[in-house]
Amino acid sequence: MTDTTNGAVAARPDLLALTPDTLAALANRGLVKRATKELDAGTVPAPTTDPDTTVRARFDDGTTTALPPGTGLDDGDCSCAAPGVCRHLIALVLAYQRRAEAETDGAPAPVVDWSPGSTDDTTLTDAVGARPLASARRTFERGYAALVHRPSPDHPEPWVALPTCTVRFPVPGEIAYALTDAAAALRGEVVALAVWAFRAADATGTDERSVPVQVGGRATAATTAGPALDAAVELAEELLAEGVAHVGPVHGGALARAGAGLAAKSLHWPAGALAELTDQLTAYADRNAHYRPELVAALVTELYARRRAAALPGVLGTGEAGDTPLRRVRLTSLGCRVHGTPHSLISEVYFAHPGAGTVLVLRKTWTAAEGKELTGHRLSTRRVLATPLSSLATGSVVSESVRRTPSRALTIARGRLGTTTITPVGTAWTELPEPLLVRDLSALAAGWEGRPPRLIRPRVEAEAVHVVALSQVESVGYDPAEQRLEAVVRDASGTRALVTSDYRPQCPGALDALADALKGGATHVSGSVHRSGSGIRIDPVAVLTPAGVVVPDLAPDDGSAALTAAVHRSSDPLTAVLDEAVSAMSAVPHSGLRHLNSPARSRIDEAATALSRTGLARAATLLRAFLDALDDGAAPNPEGIAARSDAWLEAQLHLLVSSELRFCQPGFAATPGSPNGT
Repeated sequence: MTDTTNGAVAARPDLLALTPDTLAALANRGLVKRATKELDAGTVPAPTTDPDTTVRARFDDGTTTALPPGTGLDDGDCSCAAPGVCRHLIALVLAYQRRAEAETDGAPAPVVDWSPGSTDDTTLTDAVGARPLASARRTFERGYAALVHRPSPDHPEPWVALPTCTVRFPVPGEIAYALTDAAAALRGEVVALAVWAFRAADATGTDERSVPVQVGGRATAATTAGPALDAAVELAEELLAEGVAHVGPVHGGALARAGAGLAAKSLHWPAGALAELTDQLTAYADRNAHYRPELVAALVTELYARRRAAALPGVLGTGEAGDTPLRRVRLTSLGCRVHGTPHSLISEVYFAHPGAGTVLVLRKTWTAAEGKELTGHRLSTRRVLATPLSSLATGSVVSESVRRTPSRALTIARGRLGTTTITPVGTAWTELPEPLLVRDLSALAAGWEGRPPRLIRPRVEAEAVHVVALSQVESVGYDPAEQRLEAVVRDASGTRALVTSDYRPQCPGALDALADALKGGATHVSGSVHRSGSGIRIDPVAVLTPAGVVVPDLAPDDGSAALTAAVHRSSDPLTAVLDEAVSAMSAVPHSGLRHLNSPARSRIDEAATALSRTGLARAATLLRAFLDALDDGAAPNPEGIAARSDAWLEAQLHLLVSSELRFCQPGFAATPGSPNGT
């Protein structure tokens, strides 16, 4: 293309790279549609180009527009009164693209393999501004984690997943066009963080398309955590010594203050563990059925594990803010899970965020009126965001009032309901990108290899929730002994999986609704996907059928319908003995090292014997080492308690990691009687 002296337009590759979706993200889809109609009707003037490649147009109503080089659409000039990116600027871009397409015979542009990390800080300052760059530098000094995605033929836009938002770079070489789901006030800061994340990825020398990086940080995480993390672990040690059954409300208050101290230092993952631990102590004090000794034991172990691995990237959380307001986002509901007691239920609505490739969770606690009981079906008519929960769980949400935490929990501001719209989800599941939509479960499971144990991974909500495309439902049956519905399905690639759902009295109609949906031509199922010793399992949340989305937990009925009997499946001895050992060891933080009774010790001894007989020799040895520490005859002084605590933690860590490996590695098995076991 040449300059305007011969009637053609000069080259502006940044404008040619703006797709309709990108233009819609920079403005809104309505403006793009209107500008397209006006262009088709011939009411948009032909663009002209200055020698410096500034593109201009003058409309019939006298409106003048200009797009200088090196700037985004936000910095374009238009004489109309509309704020931000207006329809005139959109029309100018579309007109320019059509002229260029005509001159090049519509040849598609090749994928450009470029890195935003090549942008120098001077250009970055011009693009985002000095003040946002200064804010980004403060985050850089603390350090932050990111996942960098380089361009590929399938996904030509480089993008970065930051802890609380995503940043995309749709125009090669032009940082000014960067798109983010963070609120407008944070745009410049997160764009700078994304550019630096690409620099860190480029410095690794790897050519992988997706690269996790830890960026910045003058001191190690272990150093910056310092006294706050030590204080939290000391409280966990005291809890382990005295037991949940013997500590008072003062200890719960101390845990809450320690958690607030960790959160203030942006150590989000141990802070989250402390918050859960505090909730468990409150549940026990209130005699609430939400209390679970196994969860308490796992949370205490997690705090120790995170302090032990504090020097590793991502173990303690991120230096990002506790939550981030997002700009206008479109979320697709994947269903709702309900759990709790008849007097206090928790609903968790799962939302796919296609632009970020993540699942977010909107959680709400419901309390029954005195003398009343709650069920999932009764919750279905309760209102969230001025709409029934059942509609929210089967809808698409477009909102400008969303905030997202580092753990991917979701909040939507109540005071701005007018900026949130909810429409039926329709077939949106079928249009989700990978890995939100899974067509090959084997490939998904292969990607789990080598990841850290859950105890030190980021505390991400709905980490394993996906939508699985189904090619066949082979069988659906009910196991009355286990009160469990089991269905054998195949994904789109033919991989077999087992859909399992246990009966829960708070959702009495769930199994009937799930069975009917699976038998009624199910094409997709959403749920938590994990791998067990016998294959891949899906804990379903919702099912897509030709009639629409079915959310079993919100379904009516009393669960009295007759279900076909399931084929008997032999129990897995490895899983059974590991589960029993974990359960036996959970008595320690419940009763306390100082107060552990003989029945609890006998149960641990029996668990060690079962582990040994099943071939899990290392686990059995660690359990017996803990029992030996209990029986060493030493007085329960601080040194003796510390030794017993260390022995319990070593055994507990081994059990929890072994149980996770059991669900995450194919072919994991120990031959009975083998010397090593796990």
